[in-house]
Amino acid sequence: MHTRRRGSSGSDNPATDENPEWSDVDAEDIESRVVELAEQGHDPSVIGIKLRDEGVKGVPIPDVKLATGKKLTEILEDHDADADVPEDIRSLMARAIRLREHMADNGQDHQNKRALQNTEAKIRRLADYYRGDELDEEFRYTYENAVELLEE
Repeated sequence: MHTRRRGSSGSDNPATDENPEWSDVDAEDIESRVVELAEQGHDPSVIGIKLRDEGVKGVPIPDVKLATGKKLTEILEDHDADADVPEDIRSLMARAIRLREHMADNGQDHQNKRALQNTEAKIRRLADYYRGDELDEEFRYTYENAVELLEE
């Protein structure tokens, strides 16, 4: 899980390139709903789930890209509603903070000590990937930086 040796599993996107007939919501309405959900503090993955389940004006949106022609993150960037830190590294930082607080109380918990090491290694690899584009060029992961970033 924490190494690059094996492939990843997961669901595939539907094999279609057209928006379903029953989902005929205007692209502008979808974009305004996406921005509204982002302003409420939801991450892009949660926004996608809410659009799938709740929809816009009662009509579910199975795939934002098919309905609007843009990815959900592109819509957020166009409306300056995207987060400062990408969602994947943000959630890993939150996990590392929880693990470090747990380790402060339970120093003998070797399994979670290893989990913390793996999580922080993954954060550092992701930071290398994002550095310069979505993170500052001088960004270095430390526990203090993570706490400061997530407080914002």
